[in-house]
Amino acid sequence: MLQLRRLVAEVFGTFLLVTVDCGGAVIGALSREVTAPARSVATGLLVMGMIYAVGDVSGAHFNPAVTFAFAVRGVFPWKRVLQYWAAQLVGAFLGIALLHVWFGNVANLGTTLPGFGAARAFGIEVVLTAILVSVILGTATQHRSIGASAALASGGAVALCSLFSRPISGASMNPARSLAPAIVSGATQDVWIYLVAPFLGALVAFLVMHLVHARVLPTERAAAQGDITSNAM
Repeated sequence: MLQLRRLVAEVFGTFLLVTVDCGGAVIGALSREVTAPARSVATGLLVMGMIYAVGDVSGAHFNPAVTFAFAVRGVFPWKRVLQYWAAQLVGAFLGIALLHVWFGNVANLGTTLPGFGAARAFGIEVVLTAILVSVILGTATQHRSIGASAALASGGAVALCSLFSRPISGASMNPARSLAPAIVSGATQDVWIYLVAPFLGALVAFLVMHLVHARVLPTERAAAQGDITSNAM
């Protein structure tokens, strides 16, 4: 039952993340009242709010690259990784399906596309994901993965990365967020960037955090899994 609750939380959180971020692109294209900075702030606030809402249940990953980083760190069981990835993809596709029903294929449903070439987009996605995952792993290592510190830090990191880099790559940092709109809209030509770069960025963040915070504590494992009351893997 606990694992089902975790997966439901991941589906719901990723669904809302994709609906808000991709929906911002769609609504902005229709009305021009939703600006790129507004989208960035809105997505950061959504991440912040959902960590408060379900962080104690699933760890509030909402991102395959984050789940991967926790698993490589050794604080999240590999046997659950595919389940989390599946839940995140289900949530992402549900969000895109809702937007498609509401608005049709406007703005490629918020598909992330390189603005200044594939190489620059790939590089910036690696850097952005490294920033985000470093913040997430860092707060977990310092026993604050669940609660106000994690919510503010993670939501702030998402907004920060999006505010300065969205024109270059779309500031995805999330394979599920990029894959769903690309497939549904048919704009799949550059989707490889957003499937590969976030995992590479997560690996970079893991290596840095491993050097900075080498010791893995039981509380970190519990926080990464969302069950703060249990230290068991």
